[in-house]
Amino acid sequence: MDSGSMLILDSQIDKDKLPKSFILTQTEVLPHSRTLVLYPLISDSGSRTHRHYVHVAGNETDRLALLAFKAETTDDPFGALNSWNESIHFCQWAGITCGRRHQRVTKLKLDHRKLTGSISPHIGNLSFLRLLSLRNNSFTHQIPPELGHLRRLQILSLRNNSIGGEIPANISACSNLVALELSGNSLAGKIPVELGSLSKLEGLYIGRNNLTGGIPYTFGNLSSLTLFYASFNNINGSIPEALGRLTNLNFLALVGNKLVGTIPSSIFNLSSITTFNIAMNQVQGRLPLDLGISFPTLRWFSVAVNLFTGSIPTSISNATNLFTLDLGTNKFIGRVPPLGMMHNLWWLNFGNNHLGTGEAGDLNFLSILPNATNLSTLWLGSNNFGGMLPESIGNLSTNLGILVLNNNKIGGSIPTEMENLVYLLRLDMSDNHFIGNIFDDIGKLQKLQLLDLSGNKFYGKIPLSLKNLTSLAYLYLGENNLHGNIPPSLGKCPLVDLALGGNNLSGTIPKLVLTVSSLLNLYLHDNHLVGSIQLEIGNLINLEQLDVSRNMLSGKIPSTVGSCVKLRILYIQSNNFWGTLPSSLSYLRGKSYVKLSYQSLLKATDGFSPANMIGMGSFGSVYKGILDHGEKVVAVKVLNLQFRGASKSFVAECEALRRIRHRNLVKAFTACSSVDYNGNDFKALVYEFMVNGSLEDWLHANENEDEMHVESRNLNLIQRLNIAIDVASALDYLHHHCSEPIVHCDLKPSNVLLNDEMIGHVGDFGLARFLPEGTYNSSATQSSSIGLRGSVGYAAPEYGMGNEVTTSGDVYSYGILLLEMFTGKRPTDNMFNDSLSLHNFAKMSLPEQVASVVDPTLIQQREIGEGSSSTENTQNRSSTGSHKIYECLISILNIGIACSQELPRDRPTINHVVTQLLVIKNNFLGTDGVHGGRRARITV
Repeated sequence: MDSGSMLILDSQIDKDKLPKSFILTQTEVLPHSRTLVLYPLISDSGSRTHRHYVHVAGNETDRLALLAFKAETTDDPFGALNSWNESIHFCQWAGITCGRRHQRVTKLKLDHRKLTGSISPHIGNLSFLRLLSLRNNSFTHQIPPELGHLRRLQILSLRNNSIGGEIPANISACSNLVALELSGNSLAGKIPVELGSLSKLEGLYIGRNNLTGGIPYTFGNLSSLTLFYASFNNINGSIPEALGRLTNLNFLALVGNKLVGTIPSSIFNLSSITTFNIAMNQVQGRLPLDLGISFPTLRWFSVAVNLFTGSIPTSISNATNLFTLDLGTNKFIGRVPPLGMMHNLWWLNFGNNHLGTGEAGDLNFLSILPNATNLSTLWLGSNNFGGMLPESIGNLSTNLGILVLNNNKIGGSIPTEMENLVYLLRLDMSDNHFIGNIFDDIGKLQKLQLLDLSGNKFYGKIPLSLKNLTSLAYLYLGENNLHGNIPPSLGKCPLVDLALGGNNLSGTIPKLVLTVSSLLNLYLHDNHLVGSIQLEIGNLINLEQLDVSRNMLSGKIPSTVGSCVKLRILYIQSNNFWGTLPSSLSYLRGKSYVKLSYQSLLKATDGFSPANMIGMGSFGSVYKGILDHGEKVVAVKVLNLQFRGASKSFVAECEALRRIRHRNLVKAFTACSSVDYNGNDFKALVYEFMVNGSLEDWLHANENEDEMHVESRNLNLIQRLNIAIDVASALDYLHHHCSEPIVHCDLKPSNVLLNDEMIGHVGDFGLARFLPEGTYNSSATQSSSIGLRGSVGYAAPEYGMGNEVTTSGDVYSYGILLLEMFTGKRPTDNMFNDSLSLHNFAKMSLPEQVASVVDPTLIQQREIGEGSSSTENTQNRSSTGSHKIYECLISILNIGIACSQELPRDRPTINHVVTQLLVIKNNFLGTDGVHGGRRARITV
């Protein structure tokens, strides 16, 4: 602003005391002063004059500082600053609190407003400010060093923005700071050693940034510090010995950094520690023998995904308040000590270690574990546990929902006492050495949704009591020595997968089993089944894969197989079938294709009018079209053949769509390969039209849409969970239930389309790849010339190194998509860069801070039609509902995090993901036992 600028004179300034030569139209306050700068337009003599300075009262300084803050706020979608005008006193502006005596601003609080812009350095003029909170907005640029002038400031919260630059060292001048919250930004550089002088600081939150260097040794001087959260940065070096001087520290979280070395012995002198979480680093060494004595108030202890060795200290049992104990994915050895004193244990994970000796007695610790009456998850898979399951396993917590013992060396029979675990949802004992009969009373576990006993040595008959498992969707008993008949009563279970292959079963295929319309996959191969395939096979209208190969079946193939219209894979080899194949098998071709010319598509889309364009794909545009005189609405994808790879994409998509059909895949009606009126090649694909557009449209509002329209497109929690299951089911089909595994290679929200019932459909197979049999579970170490597969932010990291595509690459993309669905943030958001990713952003939040990362619309949820017989009952239901929501969100984010691990070998397979999501959904809808069906009426 030059000396000839026009400025506005504030009403509180005495105009009579100003030179008459001034025409004033604006004011300006110098930072950190109470001086008003006045710029004259023209003096009485007609010449320009010098600027003048006028002293301004303190509260006027505050008002002008707030206006400067507003001026640097570039977007205010909720109108949070609409009241910041001259119509009311600034102490009444939204988000402002003033002291009563001097009417000076003491609090500036504008959380969750989606504000963008930069934080004005004029905030440094609010000299009475005690609280500055701008959490969960989208501010960028840097933290103004001028904040260091706020000597009265007690709370500074800027977390969950997109602020870059370094942490200003002169924040240490705010000597009264009690809480400094800078998590969830893009802060870089080293942590200032000067922060160690904040002697009153109780909470330091600097996680989820790009901070480098080590933890300053000066932090040992933070004598009041109770909470230190620095997870998910690039902090390296070792944990400073000086932290052992923080006698008030009770929360230490350093997850997801690059820490090395060992845990300093001084840390174990901090008897007040309740949360100790250093998972996902490269810390090594052994846990101290007196761990449970050193941390008597410990509630959360996690050193998962590190390099720890040695045995689990026996003293851990003294930590009687422990809620979560996670030692998974290390190199722990030896036997697990008794854990009987840990009454509050809720989550116990020892998976992926070298625990156990492979001999008897390895599981003795389970005999005392029943004292943990709140235990809900017990994960012991992928270890070296041997011996037998103790009978006392039946005395474990009645709240136990997940019991995973797979991939060990456990032998003997299943104790009949397991019938007491009546709340089990998932029981996985696969790939062990179990023998004997499957105990008859397994039918008492009536809540089971998944039972996997495959890969053992069970013999005897399939228990008839399985008919009582009225929630059982996945039953895997393959690769055992079971004999006898297949119980017809299995037809009373709501089965989705039934795998009985690789046994010694005999008799016929029960008619009742062939009436389970929910069945998608039926595996009966490699048995001794006889008789014919019954006519009732036609009831399996959702069946996608039937494998009865290598049995002794005979007779003709029934014509009713043609009623299994979704059947894609039929294995019947090595039997005694005779006769001709029924003509009804021709019905199984689905995709008859309508022959459409260029001219017909031109007409259907009104000349490929821009008004009918509904999207753009990787290699072309998508138009809404109307066929058959207005009776059929379709989506027409027109390839832009000038794009490199477009023709290859067309061929790949045609080949993929020719072989696949699933309820959660977009249905293709036909393809058109012709020439246009100018003689140019023309290629298009015609799909089923999805009236609700893409998932992208529902997750991220178009900037041109009005607020009311955007609000109406919010997806509630159960809708998102249903769509997530839809997408996972589609991938499960592609990966595990096609004649050749198919990798989609471009999974993202814009390729997930929604029909009128909000059911998700995966589309766009232009980058799809068929995998040779046996390679789909590869670790993606083979090089390839294909280059990057998929879209930025969603493509698996190994693809960027030229590695071959695998199904685990799709799992990575799915994990990112799942996190995007429930956080509302794209993986390409400005807040994410090389050091902070969507994966890390979600991971750091679990479980304590899940509310800070999920889409805010998912936090508050109520049920339509909820009764309200009393205020107390309503409050109780509200409390229970909130707990269920948080529990559900934590579980979902955990799946997204697991799927998007950097290394392919660390990711789950998609069929396990489907199982876990179904368990989560059923747990959530089972809150009061009144919700059923796919589309429960829940709103947010």
